Amino acid sequence: MPASLLTAQTLYAELLERCEAGAFGAAFPEQGAFVVKTVGGRRYWYFQTRTPRGRVQRYVGPESAELLERIGRHRQSRDDQRERRALVSSLVRSYGLPAPIPRIGAVVAALADAGIFRLRGVLVGTAAYQTYGAMLGARLSRVLLQTLDIDIAQFTDVSVAVQDQTAPMLEVLRKVDGSFREIPHTSHRHLVTSFGARGGLRVDFLTPNRGPDSDNPRLLPALQTAAQPLRFLDFLIRDPLPAVLLHSAGVGVRVPAPERYAVHKLILVHRRPAAIAKRGKDLLQAQSLLEPLLESRPEELRLAWEEAFQRGRQWRRLLLAGMSRLSAPVRDATLKALRRTRDLLPGIDLAFDGPPARYDAERAVITFTGQALGQAVPCAVSRDALEKHWGASGSANAGDCARASGAARDRYVEVFQRNRSEIERLLRRKFLCAPVQEPGVVTLDAEDILRLKHSGTRG
Repeated sequence: MPASLLTAQTLYAELLERCEAGAFGAAFPEQGAFVVKTVGGRRYWYFQTRTPRGRVQRYVGPESAELLERIGRHRQSRDDQRERRALVSSLVRSYGLPAPIPRIGAVVAALADAGIFRLRGVLVGTAAYQTYGAMLGARLSRVLLQTLDIDIAQFTDVSVAVQDQTAPMLEVLRKVDGSFREIPHTSHRHLVTSFGARGGLRVDFLTPNRGPDSDNPRLLPALQTAAQPLRFLDFLIRDPLPAVLLHSAGVGVRVPAPERYAVHKLILVHRRPAAIAKRGKDLLQAQSLLEPLLESRPEELRLAWEEAFQRGRQWRRLLLAGMSRLSAPVRDATLKALRRTRDLLPGIDLAFDGPPARYDAERAVITFTGQALGQAVPCAVSRDALEKHWGASGSANAGDCARASGAARDRYVEVFQRNRSEIERLLRRKFLCAPVQEPGVVTLDAEDILRLKHSGTRG
C-alpha cells in the first residue's frame, strides 16, 4: 500500500474513534445513569434518565469490552468538532478520499443524530461504499461513488427488541430539507418505506426477507417507519462495522463489512433484471472492492464467500454467475484466495482456434492465446516441458535461453505445432482444474505433465 494511503488509514482510524466518542456523548448527556438488562442470557445496556413523567430508558447496545470502556469514560468526553473537521478536510483534500455530496452528507448526519445507527440501523448501498476507501486504504473509482439514494437497513426483530425509537422519519428528514415527502408503497398505500425530496434525493428503508419471497412492507418500530423486505439482505447487514462518512466533522455510521458488501454485489449482478443500470454498477463495485480486500482482508473475504456459498443452491448459482463476469485477473486472484479452481464457475472453458505461437526467449516459453468466458487468456508452454516430454532440443551452445539461436527457437515452435493438440488439452486441464497459480494466465511446466496426464480431471 502506498505510504500516503497508509497515513490516510491512520488518520481515518483516529477520526472514527473521535466520531464514536462524540456521538456517544451527544446521545447520552451527563444527567443520567447507565443500567444493564439481561435478555436471553445476553447483557444489554440502557441509559436511564428521570423526567416529570417518570424514568425513561434509551437503548445503548449489547455489552462488549469496547462499550464498557466508552461508558467508563463517558463523563470525560468533550466535543472536539473543530479537530474532527480538520481531519475530514485533510482526508478529502490531501489524500483524495471520497466525500458524499453535501445533501447526502447532511441527511445521513440527521439520521445519525436521530439515533438510527445507535439503534442498530445499517447504512447500505453506494453511500456505504463511499466509506470503504478510507477503511481499506484504497482509491475507489469516483464514477462508482455518485448517488442520490440513501438506503438504511435494519432487522425487524432487532427493531422490536431495542425498546427505543427515533422521532418519526418524516420529521427527522424535514429538519434537513423541507421538501421531503412520503412515498406510499405501491401495493400497501397506507405504509411508507421511502421518502423523496426535490432533485431526486431519496431515502429508502429496507429489512431482510425471511421465509417465502414477499413484497409486503414490514414495520420497524425503532425507526418509526416501514421497510421493504429484500432477499439476501440478512447476509449483507450481519456483523456491521463502524465507519465514518467524510462530511462536516465526520458522521459516525454503521456499514456492512466490506467483504460482505463485495460478495453481496456479486449475488445481485444476476439477481437484477438485465435492463437495470444498477446491474453494471454492482459488478464494478464488487470488482473494485475485491482488489484491496485480497490484499488486506483475504481471510475475511474467504469466510464471507464460503458462508454465502453454503447457504443453498440459489445462492451458489447467483454467486458463481456474478464471479463469471469479473475480469480474468480479479476473478482468478479471488479464486486463488478462496482456494478454489476455475471449473467451479458455470460455462467456463478454455478454447483455442489455432492462434499464432511464438518463442519468448526471455521467459523460455512458447506463447499463444486462448479464450475463456469471452476474455483472452495468455497461455504458454515452457521450453523445459518441450524438451523433457516432446523431444525438443536447442543448439548445443545455446547457453542462456535469451541467446538461443533463431534455428533453435524455430525448432521449439515446430515441436509445439506438432504436439499442439495434446499441449492445448493439458493446458485446458490445468486451467480448469488445478489451483490457480498466476491470475489471468496459464503456463504448462515440465512438472505439470505427468500429473495432468494421469489425473482424473476432465480433458
